[in-house]
Amino acid sequence: MSDFTPYIDRWAVAQDGNPIVTHSSRLLPVRRNGEPAMLKIAATPEEKRGAGLMIWWNGIGAARVLEHDDDAILLERATGSRSLAVMAEHGEDDEASAILCKAVAELHKPRAAPPSNLVPLSDWFQALYAAPERGIFARCAEAARTLLADPRDVVALHGDIHHANVLDFGDRGWLVIDPKGLKGERGFDYANIFCNPDHPAATAPGRLAREVEVVAHAAQLERGRLLRWILAWAGLSATWLIEDGETQHVEPTLRVAEIAAAEIDKG
Repeated sequence: MSDFTPYIDRWAVAQDGNPIVTHSSRLLPVRRNGEPAMLKIAATPEEKRGAGLMIWWNGIGAARVLEHDDDAILLERATGSRSLAVMAEHGEDDEASAILCKAVAELHKPRAAPPSNLVPLSDWFQALYAAPERGIFARCAEAARTLLADPRDVVALHGDIHHANVLDFGDRGWLVIDPKGLKGERGFDYANIFCNPDHPAATAPGRLAREVEVVAHAAQLERGRLLRWILAWAGLSATWLIEDGETQHVEPTLRVAEIAAAEIDKG
């Protein structure tokens, strides 16, 4: 709690739950003037960039930043009862995907120049290129190189759009949290939808092909290019999982890549 104390005092908030500690940040549910909020302290450069992006979005498509200072931000807190993951699990997968697309589109709307410290998307993919390029990994790397050599519609990217990072904020609607602070082609921000909300859903027969149509239509993306972003992202994600020792998640993630590659081959 000592990390939170200076901000609790400075921003006149009261603790409203137990601290949450992740590898990249520390969070504390709080209330200010009776209203729920979340105090978040960044512990990594990625989280600090993400905080700057949240401030820049200014509550449009994203949770509103109420206060910020150094490595800490005070965010409005989601209190709605709806969950995109639950929707997807209960026969509303298409509806959940459409909501995700709408949230991403809000983030990508034209506005003033973004923060200058955003990381180029091409930097992230160096990890994929450094891995042994054989089998499906070779297909993933090839897709990434082709896409990154000719980027389209370059915007500030969230970098980690999935069912648990777009939350129900009640009257404010569905808003994003936890961006990574990137810049690159807007199509990338839709790729992680297809690895979520969980492995069984992501690898279910026919699911990826169906949701590609839903997302391509909702986001006004070229179907083939979206499939290549899914292929590239799944390869990068699997590479990181191997690096982090999370081997139980590698096979289903690569299965998503294989399904995307098969859809590409169908034309």
